[in-house]
Amino acid sequence: MVTTQHPRHGELSKGMLGFILFLASEVMFFGGLFAAYFIARADAPSWPPTELLTPEQIAAGVNFDLHVAVPAIATAVLITSSITIQWAEFQIQKGNNSGLIWGLFITLALGIVFLAMQMYDYSVLEFGVSDTIFGTTFYTLTGFHGAHVAGGVVFIFIVLMRALAGQFTAQGHEAVRACSMYWHFVDVVWIALFTILYIVP
Repeated sequence: MVTTQHPRHGELSKGMLGFILFLASEVMFFGGLFAAYFIARADAPSWPPTELLTPEQIAAGVNFDLHVAVPAIATAVLITSSITIQWAEFQIQKGNNSGLIWGLFITLALGIVFLAMQMYDYSVLEFGVSDTIFGTTFYTLTGFHGAHVAGGVVFIFIVLMRALAGQFTAQGHEAVRACSMYWHFVDVVWIALFTILYIVP
């Protein structure tokens, strides 16, 4: 007979332990990207390195000015979504599946809004990924983060579908916890990105 066993209180299941190790690998991945950014910035004659622009790039109107307003609003949206997914986790801990569903739905919508705002920000920038090391590092950092947000949106959608099917209880909601942890991770990474790319001169 097959039985389903939940880990005792305070213990980690093998699945959750594996997920934590996955998040640790993601921390190292972004740590490497941040390190590459700071090395490139330290080696550049100035930042952004406008003196490295070719005459062709200058003639094409390449401009490294960043528009802070939209990314700032997107940051607020992502922080809000981190609050809503944590609220969703709190609701299922109390056995409130309806609250879980609403929290996940709102978080999903906010995640999609964040991605749409990032795409809009890309559309108004006046430099590309090949425009000096600045463009390369900017699009690499924000692009990989955007890909992780997109992955998180898919994760939230899957968990939401499971919540709608009534698959979670106050005692069994490990997937909700993992989803919340992942979303908080991409939130923290974006706050760091927003700070070093848009705030720090």
